[in-house]
Amino acid sequence: MAFRVESISRHPVRSMGGEQLKAAKLDERGMAGDRWFAVRDAEGFLASGKVTRRFRRRDEVVDFQARTEGFSVEVSGDGQRWLAGSELLDSHLSERMGTPVQVLPEADVPHQAGGQVSLIGTATLVWCAERWGVDADPRRLRVNLVIETSKPFVEECLIGRELIYPLTRLHLGERIPRCRTTDLAQDGAVGDASWLKALGGEREGCLGVYATVVTPGSVMVGDQGKLAR
Repeated sequence: MAFRVESISRHPVRSMGGEQLKAAKLDERGMAGDRWFAVRDAEGFLASGKVTRRFRRRDEVVDFQARTEGFSVEVSGDGQRWLAGSELLDSHLSERMGTPVQVLPEADVPHQAGGQVSLIGTATLVWCAERWGVDADPRRLRVNLVIETSKPFVEECLIGRELIYPLTRLHLGERIPRCRTTDLAQDGAVGDASWLKALGGEREGCLGVYATVVTPGSVMVGDQGKLAR
């Protein structure tokens, strides 16, 4: 199998809509610029579509879009645009969320939920659409890489192996547990309340895998990957 890179996505602000890229740099942290900013409240919790020890459910965050503009990150929503870190953006988000929040860069604790880079195979998405009749749009999963595969869930079978691309190398780590964010309308994708329920019934609530960057470099749409021996 070639494991061709079909698409690359980056989310400059955690839980907001992201951007489609033709190429991306990968370093020891993961995809450069991915989840670098996050919406943080006065208690230090990050805005998300779920509640955990680190995150607080603030569904309003998915109504906004973030993209990289040169060395800055631009956030858009409600018919307006701001630069990440501006007081005007913080004020608008605070009003929308009903509590004081700020868009802040990553500090000591990574903004990623559980892995550096997330990926899923095309055959897995097709299987989900056919099996459950869901809109299996990868934007609802917020994955970084969609790779071409010929069999559903082959990426899960390769956990513990390494994928080699021309300018980088990835180690496939663990399955990704999904939360209610999967079913929210977000990033231009329509919401569908049936995908998470189906995942819980047949796939232990997991879909896609996390990977760590073994060899820093870059990846491009169209890159052909292969398994390390």
